[in-house]
Amino acid sequence: MTRRKLKPVYLIVEGLNAFATGYYFTYLFFHLTAAFHFTNVENLAAAAVAGLVYAMTAWYGGRFGQVHGPWIALKTGFTLMGSSLLAGLWLRCGAGQMMVLVVWAVGMCFTWPTLEAMVSEDEDRIGLTRMVGVYNLVWAGSSGLAAFVGGALFERWGAASVFWLPAGIHAVQLFLTFALERRHAAGRLHPIAPPGAGSAPLPPEPVSAEAEAAHVSRLTARSFQRMAWLANPFAYIAISTVIPLIPELAHRYGLSPMDAGFFCSVWLFARLGAFVAHWRWTHWHYHFGWLLSAYLGLVASFAAIFLAPHLWAVVVAQVFFGWAIGVLYYSSLFYSMDASPAKAVHGGIHESAIGMGTFAGPAMGALALRGFPGAAHTSTWAVSGLLLVGLVGLLWMRRNGRPR
Repeated sequence: MTRRKLKPVYLIVEGLNAFATGYYFTYLFFHLTAAFHFTNVENLAAAAVAGLVYAMTAWYGGRFGQVHGPWIALKTGFTLMGSSLLAGLWLRCGAGQMMVLVVWAVGMCFTWPTLEAMVSEDEDRIGLTRMVGVYNLVWAGSSGLAAFVGGALFERWGAASVFWLPAGIHAVQLFLTFALERRHAAGRLHPIAPPGAGSAPLPPEPVSAEAEAAHVSRLTARSFQRMAWLANPFAYIAISTVIPLIPELAHRYGLSPMDAGFFCSVWLFARLGAFVAHWRWTHWHYHFGWLLSAYLGLVASFAAIFLAPHLWAVVVAQVFFGWAIGVLYYSSLFYSMDASPAKAVHGGIHESAIGMGTFAGPAMGALALRGFPGAAHTSTWAVSGLLLVGLVGLLWMRRNGRPR
């Protein structure tokens, strides 16, 4: 059986991964706040640690999948994630929960780059555009569902569900991985050697059909790939600052965990809408203005989420926030897959960049709150300033990446 016939099952595994990771990482902070009295500083620090670990391991996870094949990578990832979460059920201290988070993040690095590569392999330009779109819709929809219903699940099943529910899902994924491996014809899916492995030099990577269709040179295609790799981590700087502070937003507006799940998941569905639009309409490919406008929207909407005086304004800000994040993420993943045949390696780079953003945003917010504890909206202004630094970097890369 070929990869293409199994891709619907790959997408099921991906959707389960998105729901499990989304539920754990979003509602973990409610658990840490209630059970261990974590403050905003400590929640942000926990998110920063997870982001740093993921950034340091995601590139390796992608390369591991490229060399050893997807089945070993997925089995390693799901085993580490599930077993660490089960340990979290029995650990009754904040330090123990941090260890669970670290091991879980290490396990996750073997999953996302591999899944990205699996759904993208063996596709021509049209097929790649379709599969990247479907991939984004599946994980974004599943993540949005996890955040939306997660608050109700958290109230119904208790804080322990933060651990046992995702662990159970990872067990199902592990079973599916073994089943997929058996279904696959022997020798059909060999490990793919990474770029540079072996003694013979590799020929220059060709410009993709998509780039050729857009009359884009190799230099420009690589430039867009690198600009997207810069912009997407800054989107995750914003995301990873918002998520640990959702308990604070819930407290400010008097929301229960269930209500917070309803009102604070709007941006996830806006991101899903952006994915649908960019899947069906492809003229944004290799247009810098589209990337720039999304980044400007990211900066403005992030600040508005925390500075808005009313809940309805927070909801509106989330619509623009989710749309901007959708554009930046889609750009990063598409250019990563479109500009190189080494899809697992480049998927790892894409995920590592996400990890850097997941680290930098909460770290900056935590440092600002620690340094200026009495100032209003300290973390918001600090992270907004960091996002503006990214804007300067994006403009600089655009200027220096143009063909002369």
